[in-house]
Amino acid sequence: MRNICPLCNGLYEIKYKCKICNSPMEDKGAKVNYMDSYSPYLLDDISHLADGVARDKCVHIYYCPQCHRNAQCFIERKEF
Repeated sequence: MRNICPLCNGLYEIKYKCKICNSPMEDKGAKVNYMDSYSPYLLDDISHLADGVARDKCVHIYYCPQCHRNAQCFIERKEF
């Protein structure tokens, strides 16, 4: 079995509220996808090494459309 990010694989959603204005934030995807133009196409086994986070976490960027703030959220990878 492998550890995968449940958000990247569409298994479920995690809702966050902005710490400044308390508005719902939007998941903009894994941080590693923004590193270069090829990173969204890399295999998960490779991309998790690029974000500098432990193998059991996936960093997602959340965006608040109300106050235009970005936040990094650490999502725990699950075994599937």
